[in-house]
Amino acid sequence: MLRGPAAALLRRLAPQVSGGGCGGATHRRVPPPIASSLLARFSSAPTTFSSSPPSSSSAAGRDEAADEEEPPEISNGDGGAPLSIAVDRSGLYNPPEHSHEPSSDSELVKHLKSIIKFRSGPISVAEYMEEVLTNPQSGFYINRDVFGERGDFITSPEVSQMFGEMIGVWAICLWEQMGRPEKVNLIELGPGRGTLLADLLRGSAKFVNFTKALNINLVECSPALQKIQYNTLKCEDEPVDDGKRTVSKLCGAPVCWHASLEQVPSGSPTIIIAHEFYDALPIHQFQKASRGWSEKMVDLAEDSSFRFVLSPHPTASLLYLSKRCGWASSEELEKVEHIEVCPKAMELTEQIADRISSDGGGALIIDYGKDGIVSDSLQAIRKHKFVHILDDPGSADLSAYVDFASIRHSALEASDDVSVHGPMTQSQFLGSLGINFRVEALLQNCTEEQAESLRTGYWRLVGDGEAPFWEGPEDQAPIGMGTRYLAMAIVNKKQGTPVPFE
Repeated sequence: MLRGPAAALLRRLAPQVSGGGCGGATHRRVPPPIASSLLARFSSAPTTFSSSPPSSSSAAGRDEAADEEEPPEISNGDGGAPLSIAVDRSGLYNPPEHSHEPSSDSELVKHLKSIIKFRSGPISVAEYMEEVLTNPQSGFYINRDVFGERGDFITSPEVSQMFGEMIGVWAICLWEQMGRPEKVNLIELGPGRGTLLADLLRGSAKFVNFTKALNINLVECSPALQKIQYNTLKCEDEPVDDGKRTVSKLCGAPVCWHASLEQVPSGSPTIIIAHEFYDALPIHQFQKASRGWSEKMVDLAEDSSFRFVLSPHPTASLLYLSKRCGWASSEELEKVEHIEVCPKAMELTEQIADRISSDGGGALIIDYGKDGIVSDSLQAIRKHKFVHILDDPGSADLSAYVDFASIRHSALEASDDVSVHGPMTQSQFLGSLGINFRVEALLQNCTEEQAESLRTGYWRLVGDGEAPFWEGPEDQAPIGMGTRYLAMAIVNKKQGTPVPFE
Protein backbone atom coordinates (compact mmCIF):
# COMPACT_ATOMS: atom_id res chain seq x y z
CA MET A 1 0.00 0.00 0.00
CA LEU A 2 1.07 3.54 -0.71
CA ARG A 3 1.80 5.40 2.52
CA GLY A 4 3.02 8.78 3.68
CA PRO A 5 2.66 12.18 2.03
CA ALA A 6 2.38 10.79 -1.51
CA ALA A 7 -0.74 8.82 -0.56
CA ALA A 8 -2.37 11.86 1.03
CA LEU A 9 -1.61 13.98 -1.99
CA LEU A 10 -3.06 11.42 -4.40
CA ARG A 11 -6.39 11.43 -2.60
CA ARG A 12 -6.70 15.18 -3.19
CA LEU A 13 -6.03 15.16 -6.93
CA ALA A 14 -8.92 16.08 -9.23
CA PRO A 15 -10.99 12.91 -9.86
CA GLN A 16 -11.63 13.54 -13.55
CA VAL A 17 -9.75 13.22 -16.82
CA SER A 18 -8.42 16.53 -18.14
CA GLY A 19 -8.91 17.71 -21.69
CA GLY A 20 -5.37 17.01 -22.82
CA GLY A 21 -2.48 14.67 -22.44
CA CYS A 22 -4.21 11.36 -23.01
CA GLY A 23 -4.95 11.23 -26.71
CA GLY A 24 -4.82 8.14 -28.81
CA ALA A 25 -1.52 8.83 -30.59
CA THR A 26 0.33 5.68 -31.39
CA HIS A 27 3.87 6.77 -32.14
CA ARG A 28 6.41 7.60 -29.47
CA ARG A 29 9.93 8.74 -28.91
CA VAL A 30 11.28 5.41 -27.71
CA PRO A 31 14.80 4.46 -28.72
CA PRO A 32 15.83 0.97 -29.65
CA PRO A 33 18.32 -0.85 -27.42
CA ILE A 34 21.86 0.46 -27.84
CA ALA A 35 23.70 -1.41 -30.55
CA SER A 36 27.29 -2.27 -29.75
CA SER A 37 28.35 -0.78 -33.06
CA LEU A 38 26.38 0.16 -36.14
CA LEU A 39 29.32 1.54 -38.03
CA ALA A 40 32.39 -0.05 -39.57
CA ARG A 41 35.79 0.11 -38.00
CA PHE A 42 38.18 2.85 -38.93
CA SER A 43 41.76 2.42 -40.01
CA SER A 44 44.43 4.43 -38.28
CA ALA A 45 44.28 7.10 -40.99
CA PRO A 46 41.28 9.46 -41.48
CA THR A 47 38.59 7.53 -43.30
CA THR A 48 34.87 7.56 -43.97
CA PHE A 49 32.09 5.31 -42.72
CA SER A 50 30.54 2.98 -45.22
CA SER A 51 27.17 3.93 -43.77
CA SER A 52 27.26 7.49 -45.10
CA PRO A 53 24.03 8.35 -46.92
CA PRO A 54 24.21 7.89 -50.70
CA SER A 55 24.21 10.99 -52.83
CA SER A 56 21.76 11.30 -55.70
CA SER A 57 24.29 13.06 -57.88
CA SER A 58 28.00 13.78 -57.92
CA ALA A 59 29.38 17.30 -58.06
CA ALA A 60 31.61 18.18 -60.97
CA GLY A 61 35.30 17.93 -60.22
CA ARG A 62 37.68 20.88 -60.37
CA ASP A 63 39.78 21.55 -63.47
CA GLU A 64 43.27 20.24 -62.96
CA ALA A 65 45.05 22.91 -64.98
CA ALA A 66 44.38 26.27 -66.61
CA ASP A 67 43.67 26.54 -70.33
CA GLU A 68 46.80 26.62 -72.44
CA GLU A 69 47.68 29.95 -74.07
CA GLU A 70 50.44 30.98 -76.48
CA PRO A 71 53.19 32.80 -74.54
CA PRO A 72 53.72 36.46 -75.52
CA GLU A 73 56.73 37.44 -77.67
CA ILE A 74 59.06 40.22 -76.46
CA SER A 75 61.92 41.65 -78.57
CA ASN A 76 65.38 41.79 -77.07
CA GLY A 77 65.88 45.33 -78.48
CA ASP A 78 68.83 44.36 -80.71
CA GLY A 79 66.82 42.98 -83.57
CA GLY A 80 67.65 39.44 -82.53
CA ALA A 81 65.30 36.53 -82.16
CA PRO A 82 62.31 37.23 -79.96
CA LEU A 83 62.46 36.03 -76.35
CA SER A 84 59.86 33.48 -75.32
CA ILE A 85 58.57 33.81 -71.73
CA ALA A 86 56.57 30.96 -70.22
CA VAL A 87 54.12 31.84 -67.45
CA ASP A 88 53.65 29.19 -64.77
CA ARG A 89 49.95 29.26 -63.75
CA SER A 90 49.93 26.03 -61.76
CA GLY A 91 49.85 27.85 -58.45
CA LEU A 92 46.93 30.11 -59.32
CA TYR A 93 43.48 29.43 -57.85
CA ASN A 94 41.22 28.01 -60.51
CA PRO A 95 37.57 28.29 -59.41
CA PRO A 96 35.02 25.84 -60.77
CA GLU A 97 32.72 27.02 -63.48
CA HIS A 98 29.92 29.09 -61.93
CA SER A 99 26.43 27.65 -62.14
CA HIS A 100 23.36 29.85 -62.09
CA GLU A 101 21.12 26.93 -61.16
CA PRO A 102 19.66 27.27 -57.63
CA SER A 103 21.11 24.97 -54.96
CA SER A 104 18.81 22.36 -53.41
CA ASP A 105 20.60 22.63 -50.06
CA SER A 106 18.69 24.10 -47.14
CA GLU A 107 20.05 27.17 -45.38
CA LEU A 108 21.26 25.01 -42.50
CA VAL A 109 23.06 22.61 -44.84
CA LYS A 110 24.74 25.56 -46.57
CA HIS A 111 25.74 26.91 -43.17
CA LEU A 112 27.24 23.59 -42.04
CA LYS A 113 29.16 23.19 -45.28
CA SER A 114 30.50 26.75 -45.05
CA ILE A 115 31.84 26.05 -41.53
CA ILE A 116 33.65 22.92 -42.69
CA LYS A 117 35.06 24.66 -45.77
CA PHE A 118 36.14 27.74 -43.81
CA ARG A 119 38.05 25.59 -41.31
CA SER A 120 39.45 23.38 -44.05
CA GLY A 121 38.54 20.41 -41.94
CA PRO A 122 35.77 18.51 -40.15
CA ILE A 123 33.66 19.59 -37.19
CA SER A 124 32.85 17.53 -34.10
CA VAL A 125 29.63 15.56 -33.81
CA ALA A 126 28.76 17.84 -30.88
CA GLU A 127 29.01 20.99 -33.01
CA TYR A 128 27.02 19.33 -35.79
CA MET A 129 24.34 18.30 -33.29
CA GLU A 130 24.14 21.75 -31.71
CA GLU A 131 23.77 23.49 -35.07
CA VAL A 132 21.16 21.01 -36.26
CA LEU A 133 19.00 21.38 -33.14
CA THR A 134 19.41 24.98 -32.00
CA ASN A 135 20.81 27.09 -34.84
CA PRO A 136 19.08 30.47 -34.27
CA GLN A 137 17.76 30.67 -37.82
CA SER A 138 16.96 27.12 -38.87
CA GLY A 139 17.56 24.70 -35.98
CA PHE A 140 15.17 21.78 -35.59
CA TYR A 141 13.65 23.10 -32.35
CA ILE A 142 13.63 26.79 -33.18
CA ASN A 143 10.76 27.51 -35.57
CA ARG A 144 8.32 24.62 -35.25
CA ASP A 145 6.25 22.40 -32.98
CA VAL A 146 8.03 19.03 -33.14
CA PHE A 147 6.01 17.26 -30.45
CA GLY A 148 2.93 15.08 -30.63
CA GLU A 149 1.33 12.91 -33.28
CA ARG A 150 1.62 15.61 -35.93
CA GLY A 151 5.23 16.35 -35.00
CA ASP A 152 8.26 14.08 -35.03
CA PHE A 153 7.98 12.28 -31.68
CA ILE A 154 5.77 11.94 -28.60
CA THR A 155 7.00 12.33 -25.03
CA SER A 156 5.51 11.06 -21.76
CA PRO A 157 3.51 14.22 -20.93
CA GLU A 158 1.76 13.95 -24.31
CA VAL A 159 0.85 10.32 -23.56
CA SER A 160 -1.23 10.91 -20.42
CA GLN A 161 -2.10 13.62 -17.91
CA MET A 162 -1.04 11.17 -15.18
CA PHE A 163 2.65 11.76 -15.93
CA GLY A 164 2.51 15.47 -15.09
CA GLU A 165 0.32 14.75 -12.09
CA MET A 166 2.85 12.30 -10.65
CA ILE A 167 5.64 14.83 -11.17
CA GLY A 168 3.42 17.25 -9.25
CA VAL A 169 3.13 14.78 -6.37
CA TRP A 170 6.94 14.53 -6.30
CA ALA A 171 7.34 18.33 -6.34
CA ILE A 172 4.86 18.89 -3.50
CA CYS A 173 6.52 16.19 -1.40
CA LEU A 174 9.89 17.89 -1.93
CA TRP A 175 8.36 21.27 -1.04
CA GLU A 176 7.09 19.78 2.23
CA GLN A 177 10.52 18.31 2.96
CA MET A 178 11.96 21.79 2.39
CA GLY A 179 9.73 23.13 5.19
CA ARG A 180 6.99 24.59 2.95
CA PRO A 181 8.84 27.79 1.99
CA GLU A 182 6.69 30.77 0.98
CA LYS A 183 8.67 31.33 -2.23
CA VAL A 184 9.92 28.62 -4.57
CA ASN A 185 11.52 28.78 -7.99
CA LEU A 186 9.89 26.04 -10.08
CA ILE A 187 12.19 25.59 -13.09
CA GLU A 188 11.55 23.34 -16.06
CA LEU A 189 14.35 22.76 -18.55
CA GLY A 190 13.07 22.31 -22.11
CA PRO A 191 9.30 22.36 -21.38
CA GLY A 192 8.23 21.24 -24.87
CA ARG A 193 4.61 22.30 -25.33
CA GLY A 194 4.25 22.99 -21.60
CA THR A 195 2.01 19.93 -21.17
CA LEU A 196 3.88 18.45 -18.20
CA LEU A 197 3.77 21.71 -16.27
CA ALA A 198 0.12 22.35 -17.11
CA ASP A 199 -0.87 18.91 -15.79
CA LEU A 200 1.30 19.48 -12.70
CA LEU A 201 -0.44 22.79 -11.97
CA ARG A 202 -3.95 21.42 -12.57
CA GLY A 203 -3.26 18.43 -10.34
CA SER A 204 -1.88 20.58 -7.53
CA ALA A 205 -4.68 23.19 -7.67
CA LYS A 206 -6.06 22.09 -4.29
CA PHE A 207 -2.69 22.66 -2.61
CA VAL A 208 -3.11 26.41 -2.43
CA ASN A 209 -0.07 27.16 -0.27
CA PHE A 210 2.13 25.30 -2.73
CA THR A 211 0.81 27.04 -5.85
CA LYS A 212 0.93 30.43 -4.09
CA ALA A 213 4.64 29.92 -3.43
CA LEU A 214 5.55 29.27 -7.06
CA ASN A 215 7.59 31.43 -9.37
CA ILE A 216 7.63 29.55 -12.66
CA ASN A 217 10.76 29.76 -14.80
CA LEU A 218 10.96 28.04 -18.18
CA VAL A 219 14.34 27.49 -19.83
CA GLU A 220 13.50 27.51 -23.54
CA CYS A 221 15.49 28.76 -26.54
CA SER A 222 12.77 28.31 -29.17
CA PRO A 223 10.52 31.33 -29.80
CA ALA A 224 7.95 29.05 -31.46
CA LEU A 225 7.75 26.75 -28.43
CA GLN A 226 7.63 29.72 -26.04
CA LYS A 227 4.41 30.86 -27.72
CA ILE A 228 2.92 27.37 -27.44
CA GLN A 229 3.90 27.18 -23.76
CA TYR A 230 2.32 30.59 -23.17
CA ASN A 231 -1.00 29.29 -24.49
CA THR A 232 -0.80 25.86 -22.81
CA LEU A 233 -0.27 27.46 -19.39
CA LYS A 234 -3.17 29.88 -20.01
CA CYS A 235 -0.86 32.84 -19.60
CA GLU A 236 -1.93 36.47 -19.57
CA ASP A 237 0.07 39.68 -19.30
CA GLU A 238 -0.74 41.94 -16.36
CA PRO A 239 0.37 45.55 -15.88
CA VAL A 240 2.72 46.28 -13.00
CA ASP A 241 4.56 49.40 -11.85
CA ASP A 242 7.63 48.85 -14.02
CA GLY A 243 5.87 47.42 -17.07
CA LYS A 244 4.10 44.06 -17.21
CA ARG A 245 4.38 40.53 -15.93
CA THR A 246 3.11 37.21 -17.29
CA VAL A 247 0.86 35.09 -15.08
CA SER A 248 -0.47 31.55 -15.55
CA LYS A 249 -4.22 31.51 -14.95
CA LEU A 250 -3.94 27.83 -14.03
CA CYS A 251 -2.58 28.81 -10.61
CA GLY A 252 -1.93 32.56 -10.59
CA ALA A 253 1.87 32.11 -10.53
CA PRO A 254 4.18 34.46 -12.44
CA VAL A 255 5.91 32.91 -15.48
CA CYS A 256 9.24 33.93 -17.01
CA TRP A 257 11.25 32.52 -19.92
CA HIS A 258 15.04 32.23 -20.03
CA ALA A 259 17.57 31.04 -22.60
CA SER A 260 19.65 29.16 -20.01
CA LEU A 261 19.59 28.05 -16.38
CA GLU A 262 22.21 30.66 -15.53
CA GLN A 263 19.69 33.41 -16.35
CA VAL A 264 17.14 32.18 -13.82
CA PRO A 265 17.27 34.35 -10.66
CA SER A 266 18.73 32.58 -7.64
CA GLY A 267 18.20 33.11 -3.92
CA SER A 268 14.99 31.11 -3.41
CA PRO A 269 14.54 27.39 -2.77
CA THR A 270 14.46 25.62 -6.12
CA ILE A 271 12.63 22.70 -7.72
CA ILE A 272 14.10 21.77 -11.10
CA ILE A 273 12.47 19.41 -13.59
CA ALA A 274 14.47 18.11 -16.53
CA HIS A 275 12.38 15.68 -18.55
CA GLU A 276 13.91 14.57 -21.86
CA PHE A 277 16.28 17.54 -21.77
CA TYR A 278 19.66 15.92 -21.28
CA ASP A 279 19.21 13.62 -24.28
CA ALA A 280 19.26 16.60 -26.66
CA LEU A 281 22.51 18.07 -25.32
CA PRO A 282 25.35 17.75 -27.88
CA ILE A 283 27.69 14.80 -27.44
CA HIS A 284 31.23 14.04 -28.54
CA GLN A 285 31.81 10.57 -29.95
CA PHE A 286 35.09 8.68 -29.66
CA GLN A 287 36.24 5.45 -31.23
CA LYS A 288 39.08 3.19 -30.20
CA ALA A 289 41.71 3.14 -32.96
CA SER A 290 45.25 1.81 -33.31
CA ARG A 291 46.64 5.08 -31.94
CA GLY A 292 44.20 5.20 -29.02
CA TRP A 293 40.91 7.02 -28.65
CA SER A 294 40.08 9.24 -31.65
CA GLU A 295 37.18 11.64 -31.96
CA LYS A 296 34.58 11.05 -34.64
CA MET A 297 34.01 14.12 -36.81
CA VAL A 298 31.67 15.29 -39.58
CA ASP A 299 33.33 16.18 -42.87
CA LEU A 300 32.43 16.70 -46.54
CA ALA A 301 32.94 13.97 -49.12
CA GLU A 302 34.12 14.66 -52.67
CA ASP A 303 30.50 14.85 -53.83
CA SER A 304 29.82 17.48 -51.11
CA SER A 305 27.67 15.12 -49.00
CA PHE A 306 28.31 14.76 -45.28
CA ARG A 307 30.38 11.85 -43.99
CA PHE A 308 31.93 10.66 -40.73
CA VAL A 309 35.71 10.64 -40.31
CA LEU A 310 38.13 10.13 -37.44
CA SER A 311 40.24 13.08 -36.39
CA PRO A 312 43.91 12.41 -37.22
CA HIS A 313 44.97 14.67 -34.32
CA PRO A 314 44.07 14.94 -30.63
CA THR A 315 41.11 17.24 -29.94
CA ALA A 316 40.34 19.47 -26.96
CA SER A 317 37.36 17.31 -25.96
CA LEU A 318 39.76 14.47 -25.09
CA LEU A 319 39.99 16.21 -21.70
CA TYR A 320 36.33 15.34 -21.06
CA LEU A 321 36.90 11.81 -22.30
CA SER A 322 39.77 11.45 -19.84
CA LYS A 323 37.54 12.73 -17.06
CA ARG A 324 34.75 10.31 -17.97
CA CYS A 325 37.13 7.35 -18.19
CA GLY A 326 38.41 8.25 -14.73
CA TRP A 327 34.91 7.54 -13.37
CA ALA A 328 34.77 4.10 -15.02
CA SER A 329 36.35 0.80 -14.06
CA SER A 330 38.97 -0.83 -16.25
CA GLU A 331 36.55 -3.70 -16.86
CA GLU A 332 33.91 -1.32 -18.16
CA LEU A 333 36.36 0.39 -20.49
CA GLU A 334 37.65 -2.87 -21.90
CA LYS A 335 34.17 -3.79 -23.12
CA VAL A 336 33.57 -0.73 -25.32
CA GLU A 337 34.90 0.33 -28.71
CA HIS A 338 32.96 3.61 -28.71
CA ILE A 339 32.29 6.19 -25.99
CA GLU A 340 29.95 9.17 -25.97
CA VAL A 341 30.77 12.10 -23.71
CA CYS A 342 28.55 15.13 -23.08
CA PRO A 343 30.50 18.08 -21.64
CA LYS A 344 27.37 20.27 -21.57
CA ALA A 345 25.60 17.67 -19.42
CA MET A 346 28.52 17.75 -16.99
CA GLU A 347 28.48 21.56 -16.89
CA LEU A 348 24.69 21.75 -16.51
CA THR A 349 24.76 19.25 -13.65
CA GLU A 350 27.44 21.29 -11.91
CA GLN A 351 25.22 24.39 -12.20
CA ILE A 352 22.26 22.47 -10.79
CA ALA A 353 24.32 21.14 -7.87
CA ASP A 354 25.70 24.60 -7.08
CA ARG A 355 22.23 26.16 -7.12
CA ILE A 356 20.70 23.45 -4.93
CA SER A 357 23.66 23.68 -2.56
CA SER A 358 23.23 27.43 -2.05
CA ASP A 359 19.43 27.84 -2.38
CA GLY A 360 18.10 24.48 -1.20
CA GLY A 361 15.67 22.28 -3.05
CA GLY A 362 16.21 19.54 -5.60
CA ALA A 363 16.18 18.46 -9.21
CA LEU A 364 14.38 15.59 -10.92
CA ILE A 365 15.94 14.20 -14.12
CA ILE A 366 13.96 11.74 -16.25
CA ASP A 367 15.31 10.54 -19.57
CA TYR A 368 16.22 7.45 -21.51
CA GLY A 369 19.74 6.26 -20.91
CA LYS A 370 21.86 3.97 -18.75
CA ASP A 371 23.77 4.06 -15.50
CA GLY A 372 27.18 3.70 -17.09
CA ILE A 373 29.27 4.48 -20.16
CA VAL A 374 27.18 5.11 -23.26
CA SER A 375 28.44 3.71 -26.54
CA ASP A 376 27.25 4.73 -30.01
CA SER A 377 23.64 5.69 -29.21
CA LEU A 378 23.13 8.86 -31.29
CA GLN A 379 19.94 8.62 -33.35
CA ALA A 380 17.77 10.73 -35.66
CA ILE A 381 13.96 10.65 -35.73
CA ARG A 382 11.79 12.27 -38.40
CA LYS A 383 8.01 11.92 -38.39
CA HIS A 384 8.23 9.06 -35.86
CA LYS A 385 10.72 7.07 -37.95
CA PHE A 386 14.45 6.53 -37.54
CA VAL A 387 16.59 8.07 -40.29
CA HIS A 388 20.31 8.46 -40.94
CA ILE A 389 21.99 11.01 -38.66
CA LEU A 390 23.49 12.94 -41.58
CA ASP A 391 20.38 12.89 -43.77
CA ASP A 392 18.94 16.37 -44.43
CA PRO A 393 20.24 18.09 -41.27
CA GLY A 394 17.62 20.15 -39.47
CA SER A 395 14.66 18.02 -40.58
CA ALA A 396 15.02 15.36 -37.86
CA ASP A 397 15.46 15.29 -34.11
CA LEU A 398 18.86 14.19 -32.84
CA SER A 399 19.20 12.63 -29.41
CA ALA A 400 21.48 10.28 -27.49
CA TYR A 401 21.30 8.07 -24.42
CA VAL A 402 21.90 9.93 -21.16
CA ASP A 403 24.88 8.85 -19.08
CA PHE A 404 23.37 8.88 -15.57
CA ALA A 405 26.64 7.78 -13.98
CA SER A 406 28.29 10.90 -15.41
CA ILE A 407 25.50 13.06 -13.96
CA ARG A 408 26.00 11.49 -10.53
CA HIS A 409 29.77 12.05 -10.52
CA SER A 410 29.41 15.61 -11.85
CA ALA A 411 26.96 16.56 -9.11
CA LEU A 412 28.92 15.00 -6.26
CA GLU A 413 32.19 16.57 -7.40
CA ALA A 414 30.53 19.99 -7.73
CA SER A 415 29.24 20.16 -4.16
CA ASP A 416 29.54 18.33 -0.85
CA ASP A 417 26.12 19.65 0.16
CA VAL A 418 24.05 17.62 -2.29
CA SER A 419 23.09 13.96 -2.47
CA VAL A 420 22.19 11.96 -5.57
CA HIS A 421 19.49 9.29 -5.61
CA GLY A 422 18.78 6.72 -8.29
CA PRO A 423 18.49 6.12 -11.07
CA MET A 424 15.44 3.92 -10.90
CA THR A 425 13.23 2.96 -13.82
CA GLN A 426 10.35 5.23 -14.76
CA SER A 427 8.02 2.34 -13.98
CA GLN A 428 9.37 2.09 -10.41
CA PHE A 429 9.29 5.86 -9.98
CA LEU A 430 5.69 6.37 -11.13
CA GLY A 431 4.51 3.20 -9.40
CA SER A 432 5.97 4.28 -6.08
CA LEU A 433 4.27 7.66 -6.38
CA GLY A 434 0.91 5.94 -6.86
CA ILE A 435 0.10 6.01 -10.56
CA ASN A 436 -1.74 2.67 -10.13
CA PHE A 437 -4.18 4.27 -7.70
CA ARG A 438 -4.48 7.36 -9.88
CA VAL A 439 -5.50 5.45 -13.00
CA GLU A 440 -8.09 3.48 -11.00
CA ALA A 441 -9.61 6.74 -9.70
CA LEU A 442 -9.76 8.27 -13.17
CA LEU A 443 -11.35 5.15 -14.69
CA GLN A 444 -14.32 5.61 -12.35
CA ASN A 445 -15.14 9.03 -13.83
CA CYS A 446 -14.67 8.80 -17.60
CA THR A 447 -16.24 7.67 -20.85
CA GLU A 448 -15.34 4.38 -22.52
CA GLU A 449 -13.21 6.23 -25.05
CA GLN A 450 -11.34 8.00 -22.25
CA ALA A 451 -10.94 4.70 -20.41
CA GLU A 452 -9.26 3.10 -23.44
CA SER A 453 -6.96 6.11 -23.72
CA LEU A 454 -6.12 5.93 -20.01
CA ARG A 455 -5.26 2.22 -20.17
CA THR A 456 -3.10 2.78 -23.25
CA GLY A 457 -1.34 5.79 -21.70
CA TYR A 458 -0.75 3.93 -18.46
CA TRP A 459 0.93 1.06 -20.29
CA ARG A 460 3.17 3.39 -22.26
CA LEU A 461 4.35 5.08 -19.09
CA VAL A 462 5.04 2.01 -16.96
CA GLY A 463 4.91 -1.04 -19.24
CA ASP A 464 7.71 -2.97 -20.90
CA GLY A 465 7.25 -3.94 -24.55
CA GLU A 466 3.92 -4.30 -26.33
CA ALA A 467 0.72 -4.03 -24.32
CA PRO A 468 -0.77 -7.52 -23.73
CA PHE A 469 -4.34 -6.16 -23.77
CA TRP A 470 -4.09 -4.52 -27.21
CA GLU A 471 -6.61 -5.77 -29.78
CA GLY A 472 -6.15 -3.14 -32.49
CA PRO A 473 -3.78 -2.98 -35.48
CA GLU A 474 -0.42 -4.55 -34.66
CA ASP A 475 1.58 -1.56 -35.90
CA GLN A 476 -0.34 0.67 -33.46
CA ALA A 477 0.19 -1.44 -30.35
CA PRO A 478 1.25 0.69 -27.35
CA ILE A 479 4.92 0.20 -26.49
CA GLY A 480 5.88 0.61 -22.85
CA MET A 481 8.75 2.92 -21.96
CA GLY A 482 8.69 2.11 -18.27
CA THR A 483 12.07 0.35 -18.19
CA ARG A 484 13.90 2.35 -20.85
CA TYR A 485 13.46 5.65 -19.07
CA LEU A 486 15.26 6.32 -15.80
CA ALA A 487 14.65 8.80 -12.98
CA MET A 488 17.32 10.44 -10.81
CA ALA A 489 17.10 13.10 -8.09
CA ILE A 490 19.70 15.60 -6.86
CA VAL A 491 18.76 17.26 -3.57
CA ASN A 492 20.21 19.35 -0.78
CA LYS A 493 21.38 17.00 1.98
CA LYS A 494 19.49 19.00 4.62
CA GLN A 495 16.20 17.76 3.21
CA GLY A 496 16.93 14.06 3.53
CA THR A 497 16.05 11.42 0.97
CA PRO A 498 13.35 12.49 -1.52
CA VAL A 499 10.23 10.51 -2.34
CA PRO A 500 10.25 7.78 -3.67
CA PHE A 501 13.97 7.03 -3.41
CA GLU A 502 13.84 5.99 0.26
